[in-house]
Amino acid sequence: MKAKDFDRKFEDGEDVTGSLDLSKARRSGHEQRRVNVDFPTWMIESLDREARRLGVTRQSIIKIWLAERLEQTHSG
Repeated sequence: MKAKDFDRKFEDGEDVTGSLDLSKARRSGHEQRRVNVDFPTWMIESLDREARRLGVTRQSIIKIWLAERLEQTHSG
């Protein structure tokens, strides 16, 4: 499909998702990068307890808490 046809369909409110390769879609600014952080044992044990309590992984609890803290610093 040509770009002008795609644009017209989109602007007319037609469903264009069938024309997209969503397997390659990415949200800008949400690309992931790996970082390594060393934590003391007591902190890992506390993270694991809280993660189990919430039913999430250690990585998830770290991401959640960091995101909450970053939102606080940017909104205040």
